[in-house]
Amino acid sequence: MEDLLQVGAITQTHGLRGEVKVFPTTDDAKRFKKLKEVILDTGKEKKVLEIEGVKFFKQFVILKFKGFDDINDIERYKGKSLYVTRENAVKLKKDEYFIADLIGIQIYDENDGYMGILKDVIVTGANDVYDIALENGRRLLLPAIRQCVLAVDMVQRKMKVHVLDGLLDD
Repeated sequence: MEDLLQVGAITQTHGLRGEVKVFPTTDDAKRFKKLKEVILDTGKEKKVLEIEGVKFFKQFVILKFKGFDDINDIERYKGKSLYVTRENAVKLKKDEYFIADLIGIQIYDENDGYMGILKDVIVTGANDVYDIALENGRRLLLPAIRQCVLAVDMVQRKMKVHVLDGLLDD
């Protein structure tokens, strides 16, 4: 399991005083109000940044970090990702999982037959969709709904699924 969970990505600077526009990759952008710090992945190192201010603009979060008071201080971090530790992550409800933890989980059918690996989770308006790389080289897009996801065992890294009629037809 990942130690760090992505909460956003810096898209661009905002104004001249060191603020940045962040595209949130978390379900609840308002959670930035409660965060005291984030971890910036520069590509070469991971830096802990203390959050000094939070505003919201359209689908973006505007963040101000302590010690970054000029556009020139922060501009080099455009396009970089922001993370939190598991301790600072949102608390999950029963039968909820972080996407990062689901990626790579083994997929089995209801008869315990191995099907493949979960490669990605596509977030849609109604429900998530699991992108599964099947053993035969094909791809299955499986809705993440109760009728399809029968059981998830994070310890064994297995998911048991039921494929609805028509999802695997040629």
